[in-house]
Parts: sequence; C-alpha cells; structure tokens
Amino acid sequence: MEEKRYNMVQKLSYLLIFIFLILFSCKGEEETVPPIIIKPLTTEYLKFDFNSANQLTISEKEKNAYFITTTGADPYIFTKGISKALHPDSVVLTFEYKSAGNTDPIQIFFGPQIREDRSLFGEPLANSATWKSYSINLKKKIKTFSWGKVNDFLRFDFGTKSGLKIDIRNIHFRSMNALEKDLYEKEEAQIKKDEIIEGLLSTYLYKQYSSSINEVKVGLSQVTISGVLSGEGKFSLCEIFPEDTLVSLSTFKNKIAIDNPSFQVTVARSINRSDITYDRLLSKWVIVKESGSSETIDSHARYADVIEARQSMSPGILKSKKGLGGFFMNSYSSDLDQLGITSITINIPITAMMYSYSASNTIEHTYGNKKYYFSRDYLNGLDQALKLASSKKIIVAAILLVQKASESADPVIGKILQHPSYTSEGIYTMPNLTTAEGVNCYAAALDFLASRYNRTDDVNGRIHKWILHNEVDAGLTWTNMGRKPMLVYLDTYVKSLRICYNIARQYDENSEVMGSFTHSWSESVELYSSKEMLKALQRFSLREGDFQWGIAYHPYPQDLNEPKTWNDAKATFSMNSALVTFKNLEVIDYWVKQSDNRYKGTIKRSLWLSENGTNSRTYENKDLMEQAAGFAYAWKKISVLDGIDAIQWHNWIDNRVEYGLRIGLRKFPDDATDPAGRKPVWYAYQAAGTDQEDNVFEPYKSIIGISSWSEIMQSIAP
Repeated sequence: MEEKRYNMVQKLSYLLIFIFLILFSCKGEEETVPPIIIKPLTTEYLKFDFNSANQLTISEKEKNAYFITTTGADPYIFTKGISKALHPDSVVLTFEYKSAGNTDPIQIFFGPQIREDRSLFGEPLANSATWKSYSINLKKKIKTFSWGKVNDFLRFDFGTKSGLKIDIRNIHFRSMNALEKDLYEKEEAQIKKDEIIEGLLSTYLYKQYSSSINEVKVGLSQVTISGVLSGEGKFSLCEIFPEDTLVSLSTFKNKIAIDNPSFQVTVARSINRSDITYDRLLSKWVIVKESGSSETIDSHARYADVIEARQSMSPGILKSKKGLGGFFMNSYSSDLDQLGITSITINIPITAMMYSYSASNTIEHTYGNKKYYFSRDYLNGLDQALKLASSKKIIVAAILLVQKASESADPVIGKILQHPSYTSEGIYTMPNLTTAEGVNCYAAALDFLASRYNRTDDVNGRIHKWILHNEVDAGLTWTNMGRKPMLVYLDTYVKSLRICYNIARQYDENSEVMGSFTHSWSESVELYSSKEMLKALQRFSLREGDFQWGIAYHPYPQDLNEPKTWNDAKATFSMNSALVTFKNLEVIDYWVKQSDNRYKGTIKRSLWLSENGTNSRTYENKDLMEQAAGFAYAWKKISVLDGIDAIQWHNWIDNRVEYGLRIGLRKFPDDATDPAGRKPVWYAYQAAGTDQEDNVFEPYKSIIGISSWSEIMQSIAP
C-alpha cells in the first residue's frame, strides 16, 4: 500500500512539473538554475539551528533558504534534528548554493556524537554567483554510524576562511541516481580489493619463508643479489618494480632461474622498459617457487642494502638541539645567529617547480631517458636559503610535498604525480607510484634535488635529510591517497621512502629519510595512529632489509590553541598514551631507544620534533607569557631526553593562514603596532641552551605551577 501511495505521489510530481514547464517555457531566465531533481512531495528539508552557529552569522531569506557569512577560522552550524526516520534509499545529501569565493572542503559531522571519526569531507563550494547543485553520497557513513533516526542531526563545517558569503537552500536527502550508483559500486569493489591486499600484507609481514635474500648490493653499473634456497622445487629470482603490489601478483616477470642452495646473481643495473631506461636501484627482489602452472613467493622481498655512492660527502653534525621549522629567506634571517639555530626544515613542493616541457627560465634534467624541467625562479629562492644554511653549518631537512594536480605548476606533471585514489579533502597527495610513468617522474624530481644539493663543492647548499611527506597518520588531509587500510597506505609510503633513500644515497652516503607524524600516538588522528604506523614501518624494515629512516614528529599540545601543554589530559606517561605532546615527550624518547626500534638493532634512529609550537591566543601579556612558558616546559624535557636529537620550532613568524594560530616566535609581519615583533617566546628560545636559560625561564615556573624543573620529568610505564 505504501509503495502504491509513493508511485501516485511521483506521478503527480511529474504532472505538476510538466504543467510548470509549459506555462513558463516562454519566460526568460535571470540566472542559470541547476537541473531539476525529482523528489517525493514528502521530502523533509533540513533546517539550521541558528543557536548553534559558531564563527558565522546566518539568516533565513525565505523558507529553507539561508544566507551565511563566516566570521572566523572555524565556522560551523548544526541542523535541527530530523522529524522522521530517514528512508533507506535516501542517502545522498543535496542542496543548492551560491558562494562569493571558494571554501575549503566541506566537513559533515553526524550527530548526536560530534567526533572527527564520525565525519567526512566533501568537495569545496566553488565560487559561483549563480545557483549550483551540490551532492555528497553518505550511504556508507549513514550505515556505519546508524544515522538517520528521529532527532539525529548533522553539523556543517565550512572550512577555515573568514569573510565568505554563502547562500544555501533546499538541504535534503535523496536516492542515488544511475551515475552515483555506478560510482558507489566501483568504490565498494575497490574497498573489497584493498581489504584483501591488507590481509595479504599482514600475512606476508609475519610469515616465515623457507628461503631468503640476504643482501642486495647496488654498484655503479651492476646489482648483485645474494641469498639461500630451502627445500625442493624450481626456483627463480624475480624483480619487483615500485608500481607492483607484490602480495597480489600471481605471475612474475624478469625471472632468473636459480638452483644453487647458496646463490649470488649479478645483473645489469639499467634495463629498457618501453620508452624508459629503468634504474634497478629502485627495485626489490624476491624468490619465487614454481609448482606446475602456479607461482608463489618463497622469501620476503629485499631492497638495496648497500648502495655505492658516486662521491664521498662528510656527515653533517648537529651542534645543538635548537632549530627552526619552515625556514625561508626574509629580512629576519639574522635570527639564525641570534637564536643559535643549528638545524632547519624547508618545504619543497616538487610540483611547484617541475614541468614536462621547456618553459621559460628552466633547467633541463634527464632521468630514465626522459627530460624534465625545473623552474630557475623557484630554485633561486631555495638556493639562497640552502647556501645561507650551509655557510653557517646548519643541518637541513627538506620536507617533500606533492600538490594535487589542479595546484601544480604544470597540470601534466600534476596529473602524473597525483595518486589515482586521491580525494578532495587532501591538501597534498601521496605520489602516484602505481605506474612506471609516475615512478619515473617522482624519481626524476628526487634525482634532480639530490644531485643539485649533495655536491662536494656545496655550490648550491646542502640537504642532509629528507622528510616525506607531511603527517602521514593524518593522510586524508596531508598526504592523501583516499581511505585505505593502514598497511595498504603504508606499503605505498614505504615505496616513497625507499625511492628517496636509494636515490639520495647515491650522492651522499650519509643521507637519511624521515617519516612525518602528528602528535597522535595510540589514538588515530584520522584513519591511523602514529604508533601503529611506526610499528608496521619497523616490520617492513625487518622483513625487506633495514634502511636508515628516522622520525619527524609533531608533538603539538593536545589543543593547538592552548599553550598550557602540561594540562593535556590525553598525554599520559604510558606507552599506550593517546597522544604524545610536549607534556609526555618521555614516551617517544623511550620508544626510539628500544633495541627493537633501532636501525639494524643497534643504531638509534634520528628523532626530530620537526614541527611544533605553543600558541599565544592574543598579543596580550598573559597569553604571550603562557606561550613562552609552554616552550620553556618543552625545552627542559628536550634538553635532557637523549633520544630526541633536535626541535624545529613552527612557525618562525606568525602566519595569517595558519588557521588562526599565533605560534610564531615573532608577531604577524603586518601587525599594526609591532610588525614581526619579538615575542617573549623569542627571548626564551634565544636563552635556551645558554648560561642565561635559568634566569630567563624563571618567571615561567609560577605559570606552570612548579618550584623546580625536576618536577616535570616523569618515568614511563612500558
């Protein structure tokens, strides 16, 4: 009976629309309207709860139509609860909008429990003076969160931009159209495929194989692979290219027959693959056993253990733990000397300077028999910063970032390097290592940078460490390759680390790569936690040959706005702590010193606190003093925790686009009364590690609530 009633309503809807079109077909349109979507007459339009507005103003222009102006960096508003249960087929959230400017990706939270893990991102609202239709398929989230009961509600987050003016109307749910159904089914198929690969990777990492590859040595012109076979059968040594997913392969190419229980095979380092001259430096090798028509792996794969360098470079030596994050050339560069800086990080978005064609004022670089081009204008600024650092014996870590295709200097390069599973909530993308073209393009960028900034004459300055990419435990936002199971995501990240490591080691045998992580520890920040990722990264190293990777950690306070980090409730002195912030740095210090987590079991991995700072909510004296107290608290821990090698304070100078934060050592450069003025934290940073430290830090004890700095140190419960 209900179905018949629904069909009658639908027929009536079609009839009314048909009459409407006949009556008004001769009238001119004042603006472009979106295509009409047929909805039951019983559609429930979601209404905003004006009392819930945060950092935005809102008014109702007409029924179900609203005008919003964002007034801060965190504008959001709740809807009122739905009055009836959501129909099972009504899974696409739809509305119409106009926007005077582009928003960040829209974030939808599913009430009544408002948490990050009960949310998802949609496309941004694009700048439009005419009405546009916006839809987002929430089917999976509705099911996961059991959302859609009477009184359930949503929260709309409109990004981080203040001053945006947005019209929005007719917010409702509808069923999927044919295109959406097709896309959803393809996504579901990919999810199932990823889940299978996740299971295979887990089995692979914990399995004991009969045979083993013990060493891969890469010389200037040859690669030598050594190992042992166990058992009877027909064995082959097989090459696995970066774009291959080892655990999902059922047939193998480039097979070399081996029958000696203890074997050593030497092959040419370069081979031709279609139009690419491929460098086997990037490959890993595995033993495969054949049984009839089937082929199965009989060892863990192994990357290069030994890489013969083309030249000899002396290692860079850290002279202290004090550094700056996100360094760039400006009129305040004298801070390097005045603050006693001995290490810096520099952001290098490779897609901001890389071209597929010879643009004006570019440098040509050939890799893999293909030509790529790099902007001299971009490189001039980078050269200046690196040469200045080199002249002062400052250790440099480059943070390598890959922009999404739409923001790349050359859309062709952007398309090649954007991961095929990239989604719109990502600020940066994981490099595309799923194709030979993507691998060669990415490797070319790394080869260009390593050859330019690891020279014995140091003519362009030097890069000592390579941080890849940004906060991979918050990968959806900062290194996006879609929503993937952790091991599937990490398998690609390991490939990126290995490619960078192997290429850099050709030019500098001391080069080191570092993984970038947020302050999450056992608690996931988005999809993964840093602790589980580090544990799995260590497992990959154990199984596929260890390499010298370090950790670039970001132990911001629990609330980035709140400088009083000693109050962080989620930062405990347990190895199962939810977060690692300045409060409990003892946790990650303990972790990095354990023998199981060391490089080859003996060498402590580098641990840099490569992006972190405490915030001053305003420039009032109280807030400035609390910011400095937060640093003093952190420094007193860092200075005695020998597992921590350095801290790079971020931001050096307050930045208007830093989500409303004031975490710099200096004020905003455009501050009306004291442009780029030194804050109390600047002077505290200057005194740290000098004989003035205790005198300068003394006022901060009372803010923290201690009488002695020894009170802040804690032991760790393993």
